[in-house]
Amino acid sequence: MIEASPKRNIFLKLLVWHFYDAPKGILKAFKNFLVFNFNYFSIGLLAKTLFSHWRRYREFYPRGFDIKRYFSVFVGNMISRILGALVRTVVIIIGLVIEVAIFLAGLIVFLVWLFSPILLILGFYFGLKFLI
Repeated sequence: MIEASPKRNIFLKLLVWHFYDAPKGILKAFKNFLVFNFNYFSIGLLAKTLFSHWRRYREFYPRGFDIKRYFSVFVGNMISRILGALVRTVVIIIGLVIEVAIFLAGLIVFLVWLFSPILLILGFYFGLKFLI
């Protein structure tokens, strides 16, 4: 004989789902959005390689002693590093701004979800009050 699950009031099941199960799912979903955005913009990798050469464009120092050539290679490599740092900094800033926007959107969705029963009751109350 199959034993039935313990009977609980359907209203209690609704409350547990609305205030426990669903918020866990919402927070997990927004955590996934935040992790995806962080990985999409490669913020960690870009921060580690902030001063690397842009697109690995670099010149190698010549053999022998030629001061003009050494200076030319040094300036070219510095321009490549500065360009790389600028582009990476812009991408990191854009990624962090989007990360903050995702966090704020998640916070708003979470709070609206938690307060939606109160908003529903208030909506019915003021709707009926408006009709009467």
